[in-house]
Amino acid sequence: MTTTIEIPTLHTDRLVLRAFRPGDWDRYAMMESNPEVRRFRGANLLSREEAWNAMQLLLGQWGMRGYGVFAAAERNSGRFVGFAGVLHPVDWPEPELAYSLDLAFWGQGYAVEAAAAARDWAFAHHDMERLASFILPDNVRSVRVAQTLGAIREGTVALRGFVAEWWVHLRPGAAVVV
Repeated sequence: MTTTIEIPTLHTDRLVLRAFRPGDWDRYAMMESNPEVRRFRGANLLSREEAWNAMQLLLGQWGMRGYGVFAAAERNSGRFVGFAGVLHPVDWPEPELAYSLDLAFWGQGYAVEAAAAARDWAFAHHDMERLASFILPDNVRSVRVAQTLGAIREGTVALRGFVAEWWVHLRPGAAVVV
């Protein structure tokens, strides 16, 4: 028996958010082996094989949860730029709006564009009142993305040996608890 997993394709002004493909492997592996890109994501650099396994894990979440992380590519060139979507490992306290870009694409507004599209899709298609972004201290770029998206800092959380800031993205119209 074959199981089909539906992964939507989202379009923004400059990006296409879609399922990871085997052709993304080289660029994704380069991104995940870059110390600057990985600095605020646990700092362990991924080998080429580990990057492949990470892509498989990201794809597998779609089948297990019905949502997941999209590969992000430039709309005009098709170049892989990074990822954005809903990451929800079993040991996370709630679904995370996660995003990361290859260093060459930093500072161009792609993270906000991709994360906003993924967030809006998740709220439109799933019964989620909120998404979190778990951001390591000193990651000012990611904090700026969360703030630009309207996230509220809720506190801190310990995840896999790290203490992260807990930012919350609320579904439009959701009550804010203070």
